[in-house]
Amino acid sequence: MRLLSGAVAGAGLESTLDGDASLRRRPMRRVLEPLRRMGAHAQGTLGDRGEETAPLHFHKSGPLVGQRHELEVASAQVKSCLLLAGLWARGRTAVREPQPSRDHTERMLRAFGAPIEISRDGSISIEPAQALRVPATLEIPGDPSSAAFLIGALLVVGSGEIEVHGVDVNPTRIGFLRVLERMGAAVEVQPEGERAGDPVATLRARGGMDLRGAEILGPEIPSLVDEIPLLSVIATQARGTTVIRGAGELRFKESDRLAQMAKGLASMGGDVRELADGLLIQGPTKLRAARIDAMSDHRIAMSFALAGLAADGETVVDGAEWADISFPGYFDLLSRLTSGSVWLQPAAPDGNRRAK
Repeated sequence: MRLLSGAVAGAGLESTLDGDASLRRRPMRRVLEPLRRMGAHAQGTLGDRGEETAPLHFHKSGPLVGQRHELEVASAQVKSCLLLAGLWARGRTAVREPQPSRDHTERMLRAFGAPIEISRDGSISIEPAQALRVPATLEIPGDPSSAAFLIGALLVVGSGEIEVHGVDVNPTRIGFLRVLERMGAAVEVQPEGERAGDPVATLRARGGMDLRGAEILGPEIPSLVDEIPLLSVIATQARGTTVIRGAGELRFKESDRLAQMAKGLASMGGDVRELADGLLIQGPTKLRAARIDAMSDHRIAMSFALAGLAADGETVVDGAEWADISFPGYFDLLSRLTSGSVWLQPAAPDGNRRAK
């Protein structure tokens, strides 16, 4: 929705963008406000906490005017929204972040011939594009966040090997690999070339390593923000203390992921302390089975399925179907990888499926 907001506003289209209950909770002023400064006629719906949320309403407007945007928080979604809007704007649109965030949009636009530049101060600028050279057939790299959960399953189980092909290894997306290396995991990266402007590789991981705790701090958070729930589960099986700081953005995802990971792991016997902007996890801990509410959040559902692999007894994840948002077939694949120890119940009377 944030990306499409930039395209819709830039093109001056009369549009309404809406989504499910989870998406309607996401804060949208962070994209609407800078778009309005560029001349967009856009309004959100005022939420309970005074935040603008979906539905978002865009009205026809004249051409946007390029602006320089200084973001307070590194966000690939906000940055990409503004760069896409800049394709239509008069003059130059520039975005500068406090730390680099994932740069798929910049790479894609450059591969398509868009006039995009990266300055010495780290700001990204774009000029109006007359036309883009988009190939008729485009092969999309594999999602590194999805690959991370397959590698995570291996590390939680503690034995075996796994090989994942065609994974996007863009440097702004593989912070989780650097953390796993510090934790002592054995993961090999075999390059495969490029797709759509991004480098891809085969990831090979081997279990049975003695994992240790690690520090995950502010500057590297944008490169692994989606993997923090998964890394939290792995941290419960690592020796020593894992510290996660600078991750306050996770409180504004599909759920408050810091609170949900702290609450869920504690219910499974994990030694976890919730911080204002992160988590403090002591390991290793032998987890015990629990019933977990996924809170309509795909990352929470997927992460606690892996926690269940390390737990004594049968762990139930209510709302497991939310995993389909980013990884359709996740539980079927996980079941095959773990010899059938993970399975998905048919829909219950309340309409939810439950993973065990």
